[in-house]
This record gives sequence, structure tokens and C-alpha cells, in this order.
Amino acid sequence: MAISRRQLVTGTAAGVGLAFAGTVPIGTIANAGSVPPQSPRPSARPFPPLVDDPDGLLALPKGFTYQVVSRSGETDLDGGTGKTPGRMDGSAAFPADGNRTRLIQNHELWGRDSEFAVPHVDGTVYDPAAEVGGCTVVELDDAGQRVSEWVGISGTSGNCAGGQTPWGTWMTCEETEERAGDVREAEGAEPVTWTKDHGYVFEVFPDTAEKQIPEPIKAFGRFAHEAVVIEPSLARAYLTEDASDPSGLFYRWSAPDGVTLAAGVARAIEPTAGVLAAMKVVLDDGSVLPDLAYITSAQLGRPFTVEWTEVPERDAQTTPTRKQLVAGTDVTAGKKLEGAWGDEHGVYFCSSYAFAEGELPVDATKHNGQVWYYHYADETVTLTTYFPHLASTESEDHAAKYPDLYFDGPDNVTVTQWGTLILAEDGVGASHVLSSVPGGPTYAIARTQLQVDGEFSEFTGPTFSPDGSILFVNLQSPGITFAISGPWADYLG
Repeated sequence: MAISRRQLVTGTAAGVGLAFAGTVPIGTIANAGSVPPQSPRPSARPFPPLVDDPDGLLALPKGFTYQVVSRSGETDLDGGTGKTPGRMDGSAAFPADGNRTRLIQNHELWGRDSEFAVPHVDGTVYDPAAEVGGCTVVELDDAGQRVSEWVGISGTSGNCAGGQTPWGTWMTCEETEERAGDVREAEGAEPVTWTKDHGYVFEVFPDTAEKQIPEPIKAFGRFAHEAVVIEPSLARAYLTEDASDPSGLFYRWSAPDGVTLAAGVARAIEPTAGVLAAMKVVLDDGSVLPDLAYITSAQLGRPFTVEWTEVPERDAQTTPTRKQLVAGTDVTAGKKLEGAWGDEHGVYFCSSYAFAEGELPVDATKHNGQVWYYHYADETVTLTTYFPHLASTESEDHAAKYPDLYFDGPDNVTVTQWGTLILAEDGVGASHVLSSVPGGPTYAIARTQLQVDGEFSEFTGPTFSPDGSILFVNLQSPGITFAISGPWADYLG
């Protein structure tokens, strides 16, 4: 049946519904044929109930344990350069010699807003005027215990999520659009003027400062970057944009013919090389979907055709990239396009919520979280997980009554070796790390018991050790990295 935008809004189109356990939003698909094409449907067992931590940090299921890897402002950086910086965000783990792991972490810091900044270390600095943002590299032994930590990149701003490359490096994304010449004010300090443009992707190596290339990958565009995924073909990259007024876009960069990506992208690819384009979802009647918020639980598992519209001026020197294109005509927008992570056939990406008044088309449907899957070969996008919108008072009430059953605000995402997803919540009430089966149920893995200024901080950067035995995850404020061990395969496999 041909589906129009109006049918999507009114819910009259045929589709698979959403199952609820009481009032708890847990997305499910009724048949295995509705999972992302060519991707095997993973299985997963429900995790045991979470058990409160006597130390008041992390509630975990029975049989799982944690240890603290690092704390912002407490653990030391190598060489006396400072303390572990604050606001850890996107992360990835890499194998190292001696059965060790190197964990690269973003620090989502802007301008001059932290006492515990990423220090400027020779060989890592992009903009000397950007005083706080960047990445650190934490080396751990085979038990997940911290051995050392050093700076991977500095002089950047708003390092939010990013992506792990097939060749073993990390791409860190600046969630900002600051320009050279912009002035950053700070209470009790002299203003600072940026010396370079910001809003780029940078490649970070799991090595010492001597191995770094603190130069932007300008070909990937300048906007409020959130995450990036490199296609296994090494010929394309997919990027999310966390922006408002208007909402952000989902982008694809395609390499020139005969060119493939490899280590050292910033120096190998010219600033205007390839094509940067944004996603356009085309409905059966030929109309363009203005915003992903039109898609509801009724369309779980239903692939939608995607076309791509080239961005006219990717470096956004006069107009932000998302404002160069028109939603509903050229592109399809999405509120809070956050984390992204790829598997062999495609890329999962999150839209954390869409309910802010005045920021959505008037007839769009508010939601508290979507997880999408873009299929490389089919060029389709499919809704795999959906959290319905509840009014703020309802959300607070549900979160209080059902702290380990009410979920919303999926932000960072990673794909496990078993094909299931790990989501980090940034929503209302208690904050969780979640296990999510694409097209199926969602379970709580962890819950923070720690509040800062009366609120639960968000989890960020979930990522597994290379052997799959340890899940690393951050509590963004006050800035703690955890290593969680347990029988993961029993529940995720």
C-alpha cells in the first residue's frame, strides 16, 4: 500500500504496533521479517533485576561487578600534565600490546567551562585559543584496571561523540559551529578569541602525542557534529548532526572514484574532495518526509527509501549546512540526532527526543526516542526502536514509580559482537545503560545512583573491550569511567 505523509501522522497506514508492559514503553516487532534487511535477528535474554550498590554509585544485575577506571579531577595524566578532564562522552576501545586495552575518550567541554580541561600537550593542539576540549587515551590491563592516561588531541571544542574506524583509530566530533574571530567570555578571566574555525571531525590515534594529527577533516563538513561511521567499503562516511532551529540532518560523505579511506584522513583527503550529501526520505507517493518525527511505532520495521541531496557549501562559511537545504523538499530533518554505530550492513543512529514546542512541524508526532537503521546496499532507513512521548509530568511520575522499567532519551549507541545494541540514556529521572534488541525488547543493564545538584547525570560512551569481556561506560558528571564485568554472552548473545 502506498503510504503518504498524512497516513503516517494519522496512523491509518498498515504497520506493526508497539507493545507495552503496563505503561512502560518497550518497542517490539511482531515478526522476524521486519528487522533490518540482511541483518540476522539477534537473540537476548532479559537481564536480572538491578541491585542497588551499597557505595551509591552503580546498580547492576546480579552476577555483574564494576570498578572505577578514572575520575575527573582526581586521577593523574601522564607526565604531570594535569588531572583526568571532565565530561567524558563518546569512547572506543582498542587492543594494545601485552593484552592491554586503550580507551579513547571525548571530553565534551566548550570554550572555558571547566576546571578540569584537556591540557595542551605539544603535538596535540589544534586551536591554541580553545582551552578545554579534546580527547584522552586511557591504557588498561587485562582486568580493566587503569595503567596510565595521556592526551590524544587538545585545542578542540565540544567533543561529543565520534566513531571507531575500521583501521583502528577514533574520529572525534566537535558539536559546535564556532568560528575564527569569535570571542569566548569567561567570568573572572580575560576574553579569548578563537584563532581557527570549529565544527569539524578529527582523527585520533591510540598512541602518544608524537603520532597525532591535530588537523580537521574538512571534507566531512563543518557543522554541529555528533557521530560518524565509516562504511566497510571505506568509500563512505555517515554523520549525525545534533542541532536545533532547524533540526539537524543525517549526512553521507562519498569518496571520489577510486579513493578509499585509511589512517591519516585529514592529510590524505582534500577539503573539497568527494560529495557531502544529506538524507532525503521519499514516501511511496513521491513526497519527501519533512522530519523523522512523523514516523511512529506503527511503522516499526518498515524500510523507507532514501535519496541524497548534496550540500552546496560544506564548510558553512556563510550559512550552516542544515540551513542550505529545505526540510520536506531537499532533505528530511531529525531532532537530536545523536550517537551512531555501524555493523556489516548498515548504521544505527539515535534521535533522542522530539517534543520541544516550536521546533517540530505542527503535525509531527512527539516522541521520547527513536533508533534508526540505514542499510548501505538497499539505501533504506528503518525505525527499529521507539519510545513514545509522555508529558513531562507523566515522564517524571513513571520514572519515579518504575525506575528500572521506564526508558527514554537514547543518546550514545554501540553495536555488540552479538548484534544487539547498547544505549546510553539521557532522559528524565533515573539514568540507565540499556540493552536493546533491534526490533525487539529493551532491558536495563545499569542505573546510576549518584545525583549531582539533585539530578541524575547521563551515561555516555558505552563500548566493549576488544575481547567483549568488559563494558566501559562514563557518567558524564561528576566524570567517572566504569569498567563493568559479567556474563555478557549469557544475556546479549
